[in-house]
Amino acid sequence: MKPINLKQKHAEFTKQWHPHQIAVVDDMQVLLAKVQGEFVWHAHEHEDELFQIIKGTLYMQFRDRTEIVKEGEIIVVPKGVEHNPKTKNGEEVQVLLFEKLSTAHTGNVKHEKTQTNYPKI
Repeated sequence: MKPINLKQKHAEFTKQWHPHQIAVVDDMQVLLAKVQGEFVWHAHEHEDELFQIIKGTLYMQFRDRTEIVKEGEIIVVPKGVEHNPKTKNGEEVQVLLFEKLSTAHTGNVKHEKTQTNYPKI
């Protein structure tokens, strides 16, 4: 039970689109990630997903619109909603994610960016 410094934790890794687990809260996990460019269209059939932007601007694409999520803001993607996060102009964005431990990185989609193991830092 010690404070977790998000800036220090983000400094511990460089790999993009590869979440790192910093805490577990009941059956939920808190992840940090660095993202740049475009991810993968996917959905999580049984899990909601919360994104908090620590640094930068994230563009959360949905099939019918794109929501701009700025530093200090959150967006919740409801279960079953297809989405694809991306950044623009080469910007690296730092993200905190809050999701169930059972959440698969890219849902049912298998892609070269899909991760199956989140390192604990």
